Amino acid sequence: MTRVAAIDCGTNSIRLLVADVDPATGALTDLDRRMTIVRLGQGVDRTGRLAPEALERTFAACREYAEVVKAHGAERLRFVATSASRDAENRDDFVRGVLDILGVEPEVISGDQEAEFSFTGATKELTGRADLGRPYLVVDIGGGSTEFVVGDDHVRAARSVDVGCVRMTERHLVRDGAVTDPPSEAQVAAIRADIEAALDLAEQSVPLREARTLVGLAGSVTTVSAIAQELPEYDSAAIHHSRVPLHRVREITDWLLRSTHAERAAVPSLHPGRVDVIAAGSLVLLAIMERTGAEEVVVSEHDILDGIAWSIA
Repeated sequence: MTRVAAIDCGTNSIRLLVADVDPATGALTDLDRRMTIVRLGQGVDRTGRLAPEALERTFAACREYAEVVKAHGAERLRFVATSASRDAENRDDFVRGVLDILGVEPEVISGDQEAEFSFTGATKELTGRADLGRPYLVVDIGGGSTEFVVGDDHVRAARSVDVGCVRMTERHLVRDGAVTDPPSEAQVAAIRADIEAALDLAEQSVPLREARTLVGLAGSVTTVSAIAQELPEYDSAAIHHSRVPLHRVREITDWLLRSTHAERAAVPSLHPGRVDVIAAGSLVLLAIMERTGAEEVVVSEHDILDGIAWSIA
């Protein structure tokens, strides 16, 4: 048994998993799993740089996570950074800050590496499930990018494309520094056009329509599940391996695109940091389901974090 710590720093959130991993049995036992909305990708699509206030929010979360890792006595720590820090001109400032706080250098991984970790984390528990056909299509809808991975026991094909809930919101829904509330039909059509173009790109290398089970990861997907179940609060146990049919995803997306900030903020299971970006994230999920013909999405709380933890072990 090895005690490891994995940190995944994306465009919208930073997450920590401290777990005991037993490679011999394939068991991974959570000791601490937490998430902080830091919006590291704030403005990156427009400026090409990480904003000073976004860096400070991220470093504050890193300081908190350093205490947790120390308290649990994790033997090894791996810090993986994804889309926003991969794109930014000043990513060296980010690297130095993380190294100073946590003592490890963040690995700014490629989209293909991100996809591999996500697939491992999402599907390791599904092996042997007779009710879920293979191959799987694992879709990780992040803040700045979306990863598509098709595989059985191992990855067959993967592609990362630059559509995510934060990137689409900032590119199409922000006017005069504020998110349009609710968006116009033209704005929604512009987001949809970007998503469809990204799906065309993904299909050049990933056989999206061959998959028999769609597995959805990350906050946009888990939030859609929470809304579909009308949960009184966010409940990971209820969300993990839940199934959301296409018609419910369509209903929820339509409502999110018509709703105001106040109406979305009133949803008890919706994290305050996702209120302004969930509509775009839900639209990405809906477009994927329509493109692939998936009748439902299997929602996983286990994702790139778990894949990183397995990579350490």
